Amino acid sequence: MTFAPPKGTVATPDRALDKAALYANARRAAAGFRALGLGPGSAVAMVLRNDIPFLETALAANWAGAYIVPVNWHLRGGEVAAILADCGADVLVVHTDLLAEIRPFVPDKIRILAVEPSPCLIAAYGIADAAARAPDGLERWEDWIGGLEPAAGPPAGRFSMIYTSGTTAQPKGVTRESAGAEAIERGSAMMADAFGLWRGMNAVMTGPMYHSATFAYSSGCLALDGDLFLMPRFDAADLLRTIERRKAEAMHMVPTMFSRLLRLPEDVRGRYDVSSLKYVIHGAAPCPPGVKRAMIAWWGPVIHEYYGSTEAAIVSVASSAEWLARPGTVGRPRKTTPVQVRGGDGAILPPGQEGELYMQLNPAYGFTYRNRPELDEGTRGGAWFTNGDIGWQDEDGYLYLCDRRKDMIISGGVNIYPSEIEAVIGDHPAVRDCAVFGIPDDEFGEAVAAAVETSDAVSEDDIRAHVAERLAGYKVPRIVAFHDALPREDSGKIFKRRLRDPYWAGADR
Repeated sequence: MTFAPPKGTVATPDRALDKAALYANARRAAAGFRALGLGPGSAVAMVLRNDIPFLETALAANWAGAYIVPVNWHLRGGEVAAILADCGADVLVVHTDLLAEIRPFVPDKIRILAVEPSPCLIAAYGIADAAARAPDGLERWEDWIGGLEPAAGPPAGRFSMIYTSGTTAQPKGVTRESAGAEAIERGSAMMADAFGLWRGMNAVMTGPMYHSATFAYSSGCLALDGDLFLMPRFDAADLLRTIERRKAEAMHMVPTMFSRLLRLPEDVRGRYDVSSLKYVIHGAAPCPPGVKRAMIAWWGPVIHEYYGSTEAAIVSVASSAEWLARPGTVGRPRKTTPVQVRGGDGAILPPGQEGELYMQLNPAYGFTYRNRPELDEGTRGGAWFTNGDIGWQDEDGYLYLCDRRKDMIISGGVNIYPSEIEAVIGDHPAVRDCAVFGIPDDEFGEAVAAAVETSDAVSEDDIRAHVAERLAGYKVPRIVAFHDALPREDSGKIFKRRLRDPYWAGADR
């Protein structure tokens, strides 16, 4: 069976590649992976920023029949090590400037392929010359694939392992696999329908592709005829320039990006033509109503909002018109993913009543948790699954969210789990106890705050530095408040609501 790559191009600010060449490079890498012994059950991890090798690696792993494991490149070495161990990575493809942090944690058995950052990445992140070069003894990605002949035949299927913490701080690999050309076509069609993609579209990738949504969006764009432009790093003014210059039609965004765009001076916002936009979809975090209205007023009724998760994929989508008519809705559940609102006793609740949201997984989107068989009940296609989100439906079936899980913080579309940060702060010798929770933030939706009960003298900066040494920067508390004693229930559990509520008083949530 022959495979014809889609038409169109993939580009960054300093490089453009037609999809035929992109797929040829992916097939060369697939041949290399197979030569290393990779196949079904193997895993290729990548710690890469938005760059063409990210797409080549993802395509190549699937061509070889291996899982692709995109890793959040903001994570610290120990955090990356936990994912590499859990997924059983055989190969790690990594940008050279990110390697210094994680290399001490990479087992010798894992083959490392180094990607030197492109000039646009060097400029965007201020990467030093030495860090931009592959260390001695490591093979450069470009050299490696250049010496290989393309693998024959079609891709083996679609295999991914996306890590999400779920309702705990421990990373969980959401594993999906579907073999064969028919499965690839079916999955691509579902992604296109969910994200509003179409053949011949001209799309811009605004956020890091290691997230499950952006990874799925970029994969959907790759499978269709059309162009995809990768922003090396989000910048509000640069996005407007990109839209005008490339006549961009489609994008995936998060509310934080909207807030940054709206904070631009009026003359900057009015300087660029955004009339080419046809379909902009956003999700990952709640969007403040004022921000949503302002964006629709500016860009027109091209903005759509989705609700979903790594596990359940996209559950519902709301158009601008639907949201304006029903402020706060995330749309009707898609026909492929029915939703039930259930009470504490498991009974299905009538319209208007809040309860836990259960969605029926589409047969094409069943999954398992990597190395966590005890969690796999209810994860197969056709099963009813819950993330623990609370919401309700109106009489017309439109879905509304009340809470994004009990204590989870969503900052700039990133899930942050207080228990992980609490464990780190609790290890500080001057800390007796602590509680971590989310507080309002105009740009990111929520920011991290920590309430700390101390046993000895310690400063806010000391606590932040203690966390920064052990966890990713976005997990470092924005605010550290010291208390003589934290409020507790009779059982000894901390009353987080009493700590959190004063910050949210009067906030538009």
